[in-house]
Amino acid sequence: MKNNQTITTVVTEFFIVGFPGLQPEYNNLVAALFFCVYVAVLVGNSTFTMLFAIETSLHKPMYIIMLNLAMSDVGFCTVALPKLISRYWFNNGSISFQLCLMQRIFIHYFGTLNSLIMMIMALDRYLAICFPFRYPVLMTNQAMGLLSGFSWVSAFISPSISASMTAKMPFCGPNLIINCFCDTMSMNNLACTDTKAAYQIQFSLAMFVLIVPFSFIIISYVSIGVSVSKITNNQGRMKAFSTCTTQLVIITLYYTPRVFVYATPYIPNLKMTVDQKMVFSMFYLLLPPIVNPLIYCFRTNQIQQLFRKVFLRN
Repeated sequence: MKNNQTITTVVTEFFIVGFPGLQPEYNNLVAALFFCVYVAVLVGNSTFTMLFAIETSLHKPMYIIMLNLAMSDVGFCTVALPKLISRYWFNNGSISFQLCLMQRIFIHYFGTLNSLIMMIMALDRYLAICFPFRYPVLMTNQAMGLLSGFSWVSAFISPSISASMTAKMPFCGPNLIINCFCDTMSMNNLACTDTKAAYQIQFSLAMFVLIVPFSFIIISYVSIGVSVSKITNNQGRMKAFSTCTTQLVIITLYYTPRVFVYATPYIPNLKMTVDQKMVFSMFYLLLPPIVNPLIYCFRTNQIQQLFRKVFLRN
């Protein structure tokens, strides 16, 4: 602690509590579980990344956006999990104010980035199915690269604005982060000032980067459904729909739990403890990075064939 009237941030470090109701004898088990999750995410997404790098046949817009999602998933887990693993394996939950603020920025950054990537996925399939003859001209590798680059850069805007507001808040009391990582709500709850006005702005920014891409995705897939329904040939209809099932599964897996979380306060008689909310939160945050590489493989024939070729070669 620092006692200096010119410094408003007197709390110099926080402590990540994790699951407050967890008994200490389960700490190693929880640490091992998250370690296995982290390794699975690294192995699965790195395998796809290396496969993309060595196989030029995958250098297409659809796989470029999958590559971006794989890198984003690895980035999120790298920001969120190592400190949590250290908390439970070594009881090392201390994190400086600056690092906590930085973790908070990147947690929300990768969440925003994923929303933008999902939107680009929907745009890619919309153009491919609704404008099949113009698709090769409209969605080139260069166009997908520009869209991806724009997403990686613009995703910083909302988290940076939100974090700058938190950075100006005075922290002079409790320093326990009742969460698995530093985020907006956890830090705001510890501020020694009224955070309602700031939180309204932060919440509005978060909803904007979630709802705008989600609305675009819904409109895109409704348009895709209308276009597919107009195809008279059953085989052609199934072929057109199958080209977007991989992205649709990934998008559904990403958004469905989030919609449930935001709807929970408005569901009568549904009450969740802090630990239950955190378990569900970690489940929907970590499940997509684990299963996305499996979805790429099992739902994409070209990647399956490449895997068979690699294994047969070895």
